[in-house]
Amino acid sequence: MASLRLAVDAMGGDFGLRSTIPASVLALNENSELHITLVGDEPAIRAALADSRAPLDRLSIIHAPDVVLMDDKPASALRTKRQSSMAIALELLRDGQVSAVLSAGNTGALVAMSCIIVQRMDGIRRPAICAPIPSDHHHTFMLDLGANVECSAEELRQYAVMGSALCSVVDGNAQPRVGLLNIGEELIKGTALMQDTAALLNAEPRLNYVGFVEGGDIFGSEVDVVVCDGFVGNIALKVSEGTASFINRTLRAQLRETLLGRLVGLLLLPVLKRFQKRHDPRHYNGAVLLGLKGVVVKSHGSSDEKGFLAAIQQAARAVGQDLPARIAEHL
Repeated sequence: MASLRLAVDAMGGDFGLRSTIPASVLALNENSELHITLVGDEPAIRAALADSRAPLDRLSIIHAPDVVLMDDKPASALRTKRQSSMAIALELLRDGQVSAVLSAGNTGALVAMSCIIVQRMDGIRRPAICAPIPSDHHHTFMLDLGANVECSAEELRQYAVMGSALCSVVDGNAQPRVGLLNIGEELIKGTALMQDTAALLNAEPRLNYVGFVEGGDIFGSEVDVVVCDGFVGNIALKVSEGTASFINRTLRAQLRETLLGRLVGLLLLPVLKRFQKRHDPRHYNGAVLLGLKGVVVKSHGSSDEKGFLAAIQQAARAVGQDLPARIAEHL
């Protein structure tokens, strides 16, 4: 039996099987210790696998008659879609049949179902989506990236503690610098929620809290963990991804416009490839839901096979690091 077992919500996301199946096959061929259980419409999954070179001895299929749609309301999905690919995959994790669950589906539904099926760690009110963002010192962990659009000061304090614990576990950083995302660094800036949260973070002995940080600081080297609510975090993430794609497109277009530009482009090609690899949003796809008793990873809904492969790799790393147990120790 493979040492790493992963359940994939094969039907989730904007592209569904067109993304999840080829990415799963690539992941299986890359990692001989990996076993993937595809959860979804079995006939459709088998048809999608027909021409692939999947190692079938490490691939299982569990039929799910229903799908959580991207526009389903979380409460409705929780009540009416317990036979969906998302819910059945989470039940496999709850029952110990897999080590992690990966879905590109409806974020709100995934969070709601995870809280009920997988359950939260003791004392955690709401899980948060956390992912590494490229920065001057390799990466900055940012949370929440979309699990909760409205948060209390206490919930933001819990996110700060969990994000700090994650940074300690993953990077071996004993004293991660934690910043609270705000419209300015001055102590008087921000809403009442920002002021109340800052007071809680200042009083939290487990944190190396460095104060308010601005959007540009996410990519600098002055902070290791950035805390915000899911509304702000999701917008910041997608603006960052869009900016990186815009710069890449614009630079390539400019280099193609003239003969001199094309010659310079040839000389710069190795540099451009390194830049694209480092700043390609797909490379950072796959965000862990912190605060749950098991490993649940959210992939970007619009992920192609390369992005979904990165999310599978992220899930494998989280399992290898025994992330929930080690974060619980820090908490």
